[in-house]
Amino acid sequence: MDITSIVGPICALGCIITGMLMEGGHMSQLWALTAVLIVFGGTFGALMVAYPLPDIISSFKALGIFLKNPSANPAVIMAEILDCATVARKESILALEKKRESLSYQPLQMAIGLAVDGTAPEVIRDTLETAAHIVFEDAEVAVKFWEDFGALSPTVGIIGAVLGLQHVMSVLDQPEKIGPGIAVAFVATLYGVAAANIVGIPVGKKLKRKAVIDGHARAMVVIGVEGILTGMNPKVIEQKLAIFVHGHGEEKH
Repeated sequence: MDITSIVGPICALGCIITGMLMEGGHMSQLWALTAVLIVFGGTFGALMVAYPLPDIISSFKALGIFLKNPSANPAVIMAEILDCATVARKESILALEKKRESLSYQPLQMAIGLAVDGTAPEVIRDTLETAAHIVFEDAEVAVKFWEDFGALSPTVGIIGAVLGLQHVMSVLDQPEKIGPGIAVAFVATLYGVAAANIVGIPVGKKLKRKAVIDGHARAMVVIGVEGILTGMNPKVIEQKLAIFVHGHGEEKH
């Protein structure tokens, strides 16, 4: 579980609500069913116009990636590649068949399987790079979907505020309804801006970062398997892969 994906929104909402209460506000001021319908219904309706249904479904499924730590751990992947390189150098490529199922990263499993089957290095590279391209394109759909959610929701919130103010204009002869009416009108704007800056834009950014991390991991697999197939010394492979590991906050030893 990616703890920051859980703690972040809670912290943001908690601080906003605490600040409002300290200023003398009340929780009841934050709730308006009409604003919920306008902002979230309107935003997702607009996204349905922009995206086909399969993209919408995959974008919601991507929330699982947002909530979980990346499966691509550069340090673990490097250790597994070096282990495979050592076994292949001491025994043979065929000896890696026994290790394939124990590998933690699926693209590495696939690459080792292709290597054991005698696939040419250039074919393995093309296969892995094509898979990486397709996976990254799919990830970008979810990134753009949530970024667009963040771009649209404030505007739809303004529409809700305008509709609320129109209602207020119709009761100008009833002064006691003007203040509460304006307050409710601006709840829609609050929902739109909050949804954009606490959910939409941050979710898109984190999904994009995790897609980049996965891309780096797939590049490590290409480098590692090519080194294994060409009989490269594991120490040389380690030097080639170290940049990916040290680039993710690991200390160089």
